[in-house]
Order: sequence, then structure tokens, then C-alpha cells
Amino acid sequence: MGVNEIKALIDQLSKKKIDMYHKDFFLTWEKSRDEIDATFLVADVLRSMREANISPKVWDTGIAVSNFRDNSTRTRFSFASAADLLGLYVQDLDEGKSQIAHGETVRETANMISFLSEAIGIRDDMYLGEGDKYQREVAKSLDDGVAAGVLPDRPTVVNLQSDIDHPTQSMADFLHLAHYFGGVDKLKGKKIAMTWAYSPSYGKPLSVPQGIIGLASRFGMEISLAHPEGYDLIPEVVELSKKQAAASGGSFKHTNSMDEAFKDADIVYPKSWAPYDVMLQRVPLLHAGNQGGLKDLEKSCLANNARFKDWECTEEKMKLTKGGKALYMHCLPADITDVSCAAGEVAATVFDRYRDDTYREASYKPYIIAAMILLGKRKDPAATLRALLERKQIREVM
Repeated sequence: MGVNEIKALIDQLSKKKIDMYHKDFFLTWEKSRDEIDATFLVADVLRSMREANISPKVWDTGIAVSNFRDNSTRTRFSFASAADLLGLYVQDLDEGKSQIAHGETVRETANMISFLSEAIGIRDDMYLGEGDKYQREVAKSLDDGVAAGVLPDRPTVVNLQSDIDHPTQSMADFLHLAHYFGGVDKLKGKKIAMTWAYSPSYGKPLSVPQGIIGLASRFGMEISLAHPEGYDLIPEVVELSKKQAAASGGSFKHTNSMDEAFKDADIVYPKSWAPYDVMLQRVPLLHAGNQGGLKDLEKSCLANNARFKDWECTEEKMKLTKGGKALYMHCLPADITDVSCAAGEVAATVFDRYRDDTYREASYKPYIIAAMILLGKRKDPAATLRALLERKQIREVM
């Protein structure tokens, strides 16, 4: 993309009505459509600038704090890449090596890490009912720090996955779809099958499928949510998605048949998750450190999962999709049958065919995260991007 095309994207951004300055990014459904679109536009501008070898560094000093309370590969490196793209140094907050282990409060930690910080990325998805709550407690502590004059400025908090939503994943997924189909407006009327799939593990968060239906329902898409009986998501998120789908001119169908969901689908997203009820049961066991109870729960859940090994994205199921050529999506890593496990979410031949597509899907995440940070830290993001473009600083010296 040339400079003129980048300028055109910035012009589109300048026309969006947004209120994201000094605001955090927790849940996609808390953002307006203009704010969702603005995030896509900024991500595309930043990616295009980098590809044109134009430096998009907004800062020459500053910290981006990385707080991962659960394991991660893609999102961890995407956050680091996003911070570096904007000129920020990444500092990991290792709670085991901090004073948090000695009882330091959330309020104190939030202020102590923020004197020179521009952004804080948090992943907290293990405890249903607690991840989103923790992220908001950090945000409130930052507000208090600024109000008291302790902090010179307000770092923006980015949800790198909570118990409710995974906005950096879903936003990256849908930017990928926008490019794949030729624009966000082209998603209207497209059928997406968000389906449970078998996995030989348990306890996988609900936030990815909830993030997908929570965002797909904003674009007038035909959503088919499928899972075996008992593998429900958080009821409030499902109901919200239904309302959003109706408001956007789309549709929402809930089924217990993977085949029905795949039929005539343009996009399929087979992904394992733990039942809502199971996630609720895990929380008190985790808090109590009840390893015996956790092992018993895992044993019963794995036995129940094994009843649904036919919930696999196979070649036969892909033939049910529109023209047999639906786009396969996954947040990765996928449980690939006969590759990473004996039986899993997707057949090896299907995954291999779409491997590069899933990698492209993942490649949008650093730019989405960078866009979230920039929008939270710049009152006029279009003016900031124009200035970066006019500066014409070469990204690297050859």
C-alpha cells in the first residue's frame, strides 16, 4: 500500500465519532461501531506504514507492562511486538517475583508500575467471574492515582484475554475476515459457524467463542452457535449477542448439531471450551488449592468430552459448507488429530489446507493491540498518524 492509500485510511479514521482517549479496551460490545471500525483502520494504517518501511513509533521512551496470569505464546509476543512497533519498552510483571506474593494490593501494584507506563496488557482468564473484575480494579486504581496526582498520566489497559472476552483475538480474527472478503461491509449476510469441538483437555476458557459471537453479531452476520448439550457459554453473553445480531440485521441460531451449523457456512470456527457450569465449579476448588477435587473434576469432564469425539472438523463436515470451501479459522494452537493428539478439534488434512490462513489470521493481532494502545493514548489519532507519515522516518537503515 502506497502513501496515498495510507492517507485515505487516515481520512476515513478522521470521520469516525470516537471516545477512546484515556479509555481502556475490555469488551468489544462496550465499544461503538465507529470505535470498532476505528480500531481496524488504525491497525491497517500501522501495518501499511511498517510494510512501506515508514516508522510508526509514537514514543521514544516509555513502558508497556505485560501481566500474563495465564500461559500464552501468540498474545504475549503480539503485545511485545505492538509495544515495540510504537516505541515502547516491554516489562513483564512476574507476580511470583514481585511484592504481590507478599500481599501487595492491586491498587498499590497498579500505581507502582505506572509512573512511566503508557499501557498495561493483562491476561486473566482462569477464574470465571474474576478476570474482568481484576482488570477493572487495576483501571480504577489508575484513575485514583491520576486523580491524586500520583501518576502524571493514565496508562491504557488492554484486555489480553479475560474470563468473558478475548478482544485482541476476535478483533484480529475479524480484520482477517475483512481482508479476506474485501471489507467489513462484505461480512453482512455471511454465515459463521462458531462450534464446540472435541479436545482431550478440559478447562479451556469461554472467552474466545464469546468474543467471536459478541463481535460477529455487530456486522449483520448469520451466526450459528453449536455445542453438545451442557456445553453452554455465559448466558448473558449469548443473550447480548442475539440482541446485537437482530439490531445489525443479522441472525443468531443456537443448535446442538455441528453438521447443522456447518451447513452452507461461509466461515467455520471449531474450538473447544469448558462448559459454563464446570468453569463455575473450578473457581472454589482453585482458590482452595483442592488438587484432589480438581483432579476429580477433570476426570469427569474428560470422560464427558470423550462422548463427543465426533465433534471434529473433518473433510466430510467441510463438504457441508458453502461450496465445500468455507474459511476455517482457529485462535491456535489447534488440537490436530493424529498430529498434536490422537483425536482432536480438526483433521490434519483440513488444518494443513488452511494453515497459512490461520497464520495470516494471527498476524493481525500485533497491529490490533498497537491500535488499541494508540487510540487510548492519543486524543486525535488521525492527526498523530498524519504526523508520523509526514515525518517520513525510515523504519530501518539498510
